[in-house]
Amino acid sequence: YQYLSRYKQKKDLDLFTFVPGRTEGTEKECLECLVEFCGRSNPSWTELSNFTRFLNFQLRKCEKSVFCSPVVGRQFCGF
Repeated sequence: YQYLSRYKQKKDLDLFTFVPGRTEGTEKECLECLVEFCGRSNPSWTELSNFTRFLNFQLRKCEKSVFCSPVVGRQFCGF
């Protein structure tokens, strides 16, 4: 949700780092955001669960990538 809400607000994600346990927004806002980005018009709970697991997996990989690190990432802005 932290990434998706910032993406929706057109904020620079290159400068953002996920903080586990940080509470942002309400449960309703989070659910609405997930449904909006899920890609399904009326997703089931299973589809939302699969979407969030896949997104979390990809974002963890991205955060660990040397190309997205604060030092090297400056040369690959938006990568």
